[in-house]
Amino acid sequence: MTVFTLSQATVMALGKAGASMGGRSVASSAAPRSRMPHRTGAPVLRDSIEAGTFEELFFAVPAKGETDGLLRIARRTLDAGRQLRREARAGDRVLTAVERRIVTLTAAAVRVYEEILALARLNRGRVFPSYDHLSAATSLGRATIARALHVLEDIGFLVRQRRFKRVEAKGPGPRYRQTSNVYRPTLPHRVLGYLPRWMRPAPLPDDAVQRETDRIADDVAMRAGLSCRELAVAMVGGQLGRMLAKLGAGIDRRECESQNHSEPLQQ
Repeated sequence: MTVFTLSQATVMALGKAGASMGGRSVASSAAPRSRMPHRTGAPVLRDSIEAGTFEELFFAVPAKGETDGLLRIARRTLDAGRQLRREARAGDRVLTAVERRIVTLTAAAVRVYEEILALARLNRGRVFPSYDHLSAATSLGRATIARALHVLEDIGFLVRQRRFKRVEAKGPGPRYRQTSNVYRPTLPHRVLGYLPRWMRPAPLPDDAVQRETDRIADDVAMRAGLSCRELAVAMVGGQLGRMLAKLGAGIDRRECESQNHSEPLQQ
């Protein structure tokens, strides 16, 4: 049985919808956008996941002293970025792709990171502040907060996931609205080469590296053996996961029928 990824299943479903409309694509046949309110309320942002369906797997409780170590690394990375910028301006250095990311780190971004790390330490890794909270805590504007979060995510200091939630409203159909993002501080390995040797973490033992390699291989093999419906249930939760599971079940049935009633090859 052929196994499709979730993105392939979605593309196939949309392609079938376009074919049923006389060969026209869904996007080309849609009516022009108007300024009328969205029929289900405020539309959610792209790549958002329903709140309450994934947080237990997303959040991670920081180890003792981990948040302090991450903050020290962020500050050292800020210093390294300033040095790289000076060398580039003087013509003494041509920045690599990683270095071009590092030089975008600003003092405002480190200040936002400090607040996120404090929340992670106090709330056992459950970090979901609003922009207004970060703005009040850091005395920075919302636009500065947005840029800082983008820089931190781009370098690798932060993993961010958008969320939406259902709201009760009168009339038919569900209603959704955007809610606060969730954040997980991380250590970007791309910056370790620009830190003092004493700040770099000790390398993992060979047996630990081998166990992690075996775990990744087992995970890939497990996913390769799942059907489209099972893959949707395992990888995505909430309303989106249920919708993709239905699409995957339809693709699984069509694939099974095509193998049971395959046409002979033309001579």
